[in-house]
Amino acid sequence: MTTDAPASAPAGTPTLETVAALAGVSRSTVSRVINDSPNVTPEALTAVNAAIEKLGYVPNRAARTLASRRTHSIALVIPENTAKFFADPYFASVIQGAAMHLSLTAYTLTLLIASETDSEKTRRYLQAGNVDGALVLSHHSDDSSYIALSRHIPVVFAGRVATTDAGVTPVYVDVDNAAAARSVVELLIAAGRRRIATIAGPSNMTAGLDRLEGWKAVMSDAGLPTDLVEHGDFTPASGAAAMERLLERGEPIDGLFAASAQMADGALSVLRQRGLVVPRDLGVVTFDDDYFAERATPPLTTVNQDEGVVGRKIAEVLIRSIEGEDVPRITIMPTRVIDRHSQ
Repeated sequence: MTTDAPASAPAGTPTLETVAALAGVSRSTVSRVINDSPNVTPEALTAVNAAIEKLGYVPNRAARTLASRRTHSIALVIPENTAKFFADPYFASVIQGAAMHLSLTAYTLTLLIASETDSEKTRRYLQAGNVDGALVLSHHSDDSSYIALSRHIPVVFAGRVATTDAGVTPVYVDVDNAAAARSVVELLIAAGRRRIATIAGPSNMTAGLDRLEGWKAVMSDAGLPTDLVEHGDFTPASGAAAMERLLERGEPIDGLFAASAQMADGALSVLRQRGLVVPRDLGVVTFDDDYFAERATPPLTTVNQDEGVVGRKIAEVLIRSIEGEDVPRITIMPTRVIDRHSQ
């Protein structure tokens, strides 16, 4: 008894040869179809795909990788600690958007949470040929190593990148954080607020810097003071601590712009403890239209940046780059203000 399957294949498992025999083409033609080669006639393409479908043939991934020099795997890198990753709904929304886009392609997504203790291991993994490209979220501007990674594989960042590596042109997708911050702070000013404080994001992240810049610009244009600034790290605890510091100054405050809804959540807990009511005693606006903003008491006026759409866009741009297309260095996505009258 003979079989066209290799000795290592389980009995009855369809092989490249059985697909070729059923389709009436050569083994090399089947290989070209599987590897998406353009050098295949429409008739052969139809016959091979029909044979694959009928036999339930699954291509050998390792063999395809060797032939195409592609892994068809994409890494999504989160340079944060695990606790922060699981607590922040921003990451879940972006990942869902990226995964939904990739589900329509031949690429799979590998999630890498790269805290400071294992970031070097992560970069070695990415440079070792394990993935075709990488998406980087929550990038810190004082870490240029992921920018340098662009020398080895295609990389797309979710968020503006402050270039610190000469000769590397980072590709990123972002919103106009400064303009979005300005638009939501303008609502506080329109409501008659004049002593508007801000809880800004980290100074080593461009989102934090840009939102602070937007707040400063609109305050300056209105002739209002820009001295009421404290920083947090986008977490509720940091928002609470920053709010405490603002109140301890003993200066009047009638408005607050928190650069993330999580920090606004922390600030609200402090205001409640002090007996201050929003918006009666001060107006509060924020950034991110997640459950921290929606379920706050009261629900908060905020900036919606549609993280799911951002996730789909970064995945789309990365795949185009991997496939050899020219992609824009900068893609700016739209935002909109959700007015819940907390100002």
